[in-house]
Amino acid sequence: MASIEPLDKFLNIYRDMIFFNKNLLLAGVAGFFSGALGAQLYSRYDNNSLVNAIVALLSEYSVDIPFFAIAFYVDNRFRYHDPITGKKNTALIKQDIKKLVIAISASEAFYAVTKIFTHYQFLHYAIEPYQAAMASSLIAWTVFIVLVNVIGKRINLFHKSESERI
Repeated sequence: MASIEPLDKFLNIYRDMIFFNKNLLLAGVAGFFSGALGAQLYSRYDNNSLVNAIVALLSEYSVDIPFFAIAFYVDNRFRYHDPITGKKNTALIKQDIKKLVIAISASEAFYAVTKIFTHYQFLHYAIEPYQAAMASSLIAWTVFIVLVNVIGKRINLFHKSESERI
C-alpha cells in the first residue's frame, strides 16, 4: 500500500496556494452566476452591448470580491498569531495584504479587459447575454487564475510552511 507521506508533504508545502485558489474558485463561481444573471436582466432594458458587458462585470464583482474577502479571512484569521505569545504579527499581516492587493489588482485589470472585450464580441455574434457573460467569464478566468498565481509566486505571497510565517 502506498504511503500518504508524499501527499502530506505536498499539501504542507503548497497549503497557502491551495487555500488561496480554493477561495478564488468559490468566489468566482458565485460571481459567474451573478454576472450571467446581471447580463440577462440588463438585456431586457437596453441592447447596448458595451454597457451589458460592463453591467455583467460589475455584477460579478459585487458578489466575487466580498465573497473572496470573507473566505480569505475565515481561512487566515488565526494564521498570523504567534503560538507562544498569542499576539498578532501585524507587520507580516500588512506585508501579506500588500502582496495580495498587488497580485489581485494586476490580475483583475487583465480580467476586466478580457471579460469586457470577449463579452462585447459574443453579443455581436447574437449570443444570448447570459451565455456571452458565462463564456467571457471562463475565458477571462483562465487569464486571471494564471496571472494571479504567477504574480503571487513571484512576489512570495504563498508561504512554504508554517515556520516561515513566524
